[in-house]
Amino acid sequence: MNYDFLKYWIALKSIAGVGNITFPALVDRFGSLPAIFAAPVSKLNEIPGISKNIAAGIVGFNDWGKVKAELELIDKNEIKIITYQDELYPAKLMNIYDRPPFLYVRGNLNKNDINIAVVGSRLASTYGKYTTEKISRELALKGLTIVSGMARGIDSVAHRGALTAHGRTIAVLGSGLDVIYPPENKKLFTDIIQNGAVISEFPPGTPPLSANFPTRNRIISGMSYGVVIVEAGEKSGSLITARLALEQGREVFAVPGSIDSAGSRGTNKLIKQGAKLIENIDDILEEIFPQFDGTIVLKPPSVSNSEVIAAKPAEILSTVDQKIISYISGSRVHIDDLISSTGLSSADILGALTTLELKGIIQQHSGKFFSLKK
Repeated sequence: MNYDFLKYWIALKSIAGVGNITFPALVDRFGSLPAIFAAPVSKLNEIPGISKNIAAGIVGFNDWGKVKAELELIDKNEIKIITYQDELYPAKLMNIYDRPPFLYVRGNLNKNDINIAVVGSRLASTYGKYTTEKISRELALKGLTIVSGMARGIDSVAHRGALTAHGRTIAVLGSGLDVIYPPENKKLFTDIIQNGAVISEFPPGTPPLSANFPTRNRIISGMSYGVVIVEAGEKSGSLITARLALEQGREVFAVPGSIDSAGSRGTNKLIKQGAKLIENIDDILEEIFPQFDGTIVLKPPSVSNSEVIAAKPAEILSTVDQKIISYISGSRVHIDDLISSTGLSSADILGALTTLELKGIIQQHSGKFFSLKK
């Protein structure tokens, strides 16, 4: 880690009044971070948004001990800093007006990532979880990177769907990277680092304050080609992400839900307002492919769909698998009827349906009905 280089980035970001807009304006004017700190107040004050008080804060900055402590904490937690001048900084994120000057990163960003955000309710239904896992897995198998917020519910399932396909996924946190939230996602956090990256604009030690999440949502949408909203209530944070995506010129997709479900009112409203209704990943791909400039090529994971199946204990059907098959042996069965009839948990049902569909034993029909594959 280049301490001499990064210390100026952390120091400038920590000065009150220097925000995401004024930060690059200062760099553009003075050419380098050390030059900014060496500039006189009169020159700093010429930059739009830099008042005399802010300029004085830059010239008089002397809290280098705190900066050093943060750098040591970053090093201890194996965190990297990726500035907007680095080629690994997400290309789409460069195009939003309030991009963070730098990102704290664990894992690895890839300049060739083609990101699709998948977000939704923390109180996800069985239908929402199943749909999220399927969409994320199939997108990952096509070579796209799934971006989400590692929150409970839809976000966590989106990450796991990508991991099931041995694909890449990126989690954007509303806390420091040494603060895993929610705490039960510790293993998921580790898995994501090994198969993508966990990123944040907040320094280590930052708690998951409620105000941080709307802020981080602009990164989720900003670094992505499009945003898929699976389930969202009328006042869901996912709707904030959808609004930010529209402001940033990103595609917004929504999965339709039951008119009787409170958790689908937000997504259904988005569709009425012009979001694209999606039934499968082709609805997503046909919208984002025209954005490619011809230099971007989808690179599916090194494992195929069949290898993902083989990675599971496919040869022997579990008791849960057998129980589900026995209930689907007749005509088409709805997922809610499976849950009520079998007495199994929604998590067990979701996992088994995904495995059986991957194995080619069952097939899904519109409306979340399932039947044995002929």
